[in-house]
Amino acid sequence: MTSAFLPGFALSLTLILAIGAQNAFVLRQGLKQQHVFWVCAVCALSDALLIAVGVAGFGALGAALPWFEPIMRYGEAAFLIWYGAQNAFSAWRGGEALVADEVASSSLRRTILTLLALTWLNPHVYLDTVVLLGSISAQYQDRLAFGTGAVTASFIFFFGLGYGARLLTPLFA
Repeated sequence: MTSAFLPGFALSLTLILAIGAQNAFVLRQGLKQQHVFWVCAVCALSDALLIAVGVAGFGALGAALPWFEPIMRYGEAAFLIWYGAQNAFSAWRGGEALVADEVASSSLRRTILTLLALTWLNPHVYLDTVVLLGSISAQYQDRLAFGTGAVTASFIFFFGLGYGARLLTPLFA
């Protein structure tokens, strides 16, 4: 099990570490200490569902269409090169900062609806979580262990980011 669990954990963690709109939102909520549990839970559970779809779907699809996996792998590689270059350029350009007091406090309902939109309307989540994790999981005989590792990384990351943000409050004051 550990031979597939650890790569799933590591890959998921590396994909999720990029600070995008969703992670910035989790960090902001953590800094404000508002609805942190629910924000982290929605992110982690959404990720778990997407990982399950990717791991289960690519296993079945790979068995039915053996040519599909290599095509997706090369497409993902091209996308990741483009995406990495885009993010490197954005980091080099700079100018964006995260401010904790930027948004007034909002209701739990509004917070969750905003988070669901940031999560499920992001096209990268489908490429990263469903397509990339799903296709790589097809390389492992124990796809369940791979998916479990990926889900575990997601839960650790989101809850660590949300609750760990309060330790960073002095940096954003």
